[in-house]
Amino acid sequence: MIPVILSGGSGTRLWPLSREGFPKQFLSLVGQESMLQATWNRVSGVATAPPIVVAGEDHRFMVAEQLREVGCSSPTILLEPAARNTAPAIAVASLEAMSHGADPLLLVLPSDHVIADVAAFQHALRDGARAAEQGQLVTFGILPTAPETGYGYIQAEAGDGVRKVKRFVEKPDADTAQTYLASGQYFWNSGMFLFKASAYIDALQQHQPAMLDACRAALANARRETDFVRLDRAAFERSPSDSIDYAVMERTDRAAVLPIDVGWNDVGSWSALWEVAEQDNEGNAHHGDVIAEQCKNTLAWSDHRLVTLLGIEDVVVVDTADAVLVAHKDKVQEIKAIVAQLKAEGRSEPSAHRKVYRPWGNYDSIDVGDRFQVKRITVKPGAQLSLQMHHHRAEHWIVVSGTGRVTRGDETIMLSENQSTYIPLGVKHRLENPGVVPLELIEVQSGSYLGEDDIVRFDDAYGRG
Repeated sequence: MIPVILSGGSGTRLWPLSREGFPKQFLSLVGQESMLQATWNRVSGVATAPPIVVAGEDHRFMVAEQLREVGCSSPTILLEPAARNTAPAIAVASLEAMSHGADPLLLVLPSDHVIADVAAFQHALRDGARAAEQGQLVTFGILPTAPETGYGYIQAEAGDGVRKVKRFVEKPDADTAQTYLASGQYFWNSGMFLFKASAYIDALQQHQPAMLDACRAALANARRETDFVRLDRAAFERSPSDSIDYAVMERTDRAAVLPIDVGWNDVGSWSALWEVAEQDNEGNAHHGDVIAEQCKNTLAWSDHRLVTLLGIEDVVVVDTADAVLVAHKDKVQEIKAIVAQLKAEGRSEPSAHRKVYRPWGNYDSIDVGDRFQVKRITVKPGAQLSLQMHHHRAEHWIVVSGTGRVTRGDETIMLSENQSTYIPLGVKHRLENPGVVPLELIEVQSGSYLGEDDIVRFDDAYGRG
């Protein structure tokens, strides 16, 4: 059984904590692990091989680093050059799994869900595997606990265990959802699947041959690097964009569903996170430096500073370094409208946090003004930035802690705590951390243009052009 972890998506509904550049699967929303790490850990004991992870190119280093942190060695990370939904993503993963002549079971998992009862989930996998070995395309249906209108539903035939799917239905209105709940025949669509790789490929060949051809070509012409497999852009972009439900599951006669009750939640909104978070006696769930008085059923999240609440109910407050969200819990599904408005105004908040992660570490934009910008830079031990230059800005570096090796033109210098250097405009330079502790420094940029695209790279350890 090989896990296929789908790590695409932007997590818009959890803005401002989740951004396009750092979406919710990389966040530690429930517990200490990120949601991606928790996804791997809950199946690592039943997997027979490292996972195949399908991710966007911009997230490749975060995927690799987070899996390394939890001891997941040698994952196959397939990089999508364009978003094409879940059906093509699972197709390239299936083809990759079969590339060495095997035909394994594939356990397809979104990377951003919560499962509270891991033991029950692993037990369900064993039940589902027997049906999948016989060629069925098994999806996991969640026993509904409320007439939820935010999920799709699966209607199943009567019976126990794995049973045939009657139909998939879209997100219903409240009255329809109540009917589904009362009937006992409908289950929430979890987006998790279990099937043989060949069974999925055969279904695609029957129902979506153009998609399969495009995915074959994208993998055949992929560029394989040490840590990543870069799918061919031209071939992958020829694939239709479609979900596995529409492309395969609603069309095949081999669709089966296994109802499970495992404490599942897709954490698709702030209200959903409130449901799975630890709450006090008044139903308040708080993270970070939060003080609340006379409040009920609130969710407050602070990563940046003190947040205080007084005399409110059913309200969500999320504070980040560059944005604050205040919303009624009943309205949090509509955050996408806020994000759309920000994008229309050309603002950066939908895509990036003030703190930006790079394969060598991170930087935090502390202050910015006319012709200057101040950043706090952290370089991991043994890491280095690219050899680069800038056309429009000069830089001043001041070491706060650790040791830095600086290449500046033809000279190399060592800097330690409280020492500094100046990088003139147009001079080739590189920053390295040769030590065993993180290197922290303050960078002051000055010039006519301070954008991140004013970087000319001459050499880079991470394959960035």
